[in-house]
Amino acid sequence: MVRAAGGGIVGRTMATNRPKPVDWQSAQAKAARTARWAVTMTKVRIRQVAARTRWQLVTFCGKAGGESVGVVDLLAVRKDHGKPIAGTKRGDNFQVVLIQVKGGGAAMPTDDDAKRLRAVAKRHRAAHVLLASWKRGAAARFYRLRRGSARWVEITDVDAVFR
Repeated sequence: MVRAAGGGIVGRTMATNRPKPVDWQSAQAKAARTARWAVTMTKVRIRQVAARTRWQLVTFCGKAGGESVGVVDLLAVRKDHGKPIAGTKRGDNFQVVLIQVKGGGAAMPTDDDAKRLRAVAKRHRAAHVLLASWKRGAAARFYRLRRGSARWVEITDVDAVFR
């Protein structure tokens, strides 16, 4: 404790310096609930845009319905009715968009996550790699992984991705 100029005592008591105990079970349950809501709200936002373009959304869930292992949380896929590649006919190929979903106060993906997403996108010839970020009370925001870097750029026109 320290004496102030006016003679009063300034400082903290031992009781206020102790950290509060953390209830890890409730924190984990809240994080899982937020993650499920983030995926749901991302799907809602994509369906608002993609309702007229026949995109199918695939969610990857773990055994208990929570998050699955891996860098991709959501996959948007549709048949590609454009010009076919050699050896195929119109409608045989797919257009794929990989989506990683973050909810609440979750941190942005690391450079390693971006590298892994890029490798998966290359393997499956994904047209886009997106990050969907959702916070309670707001619509999901989308970011695109820039080509050749680990930077995420916000997408203002989600329609352009799901045309």
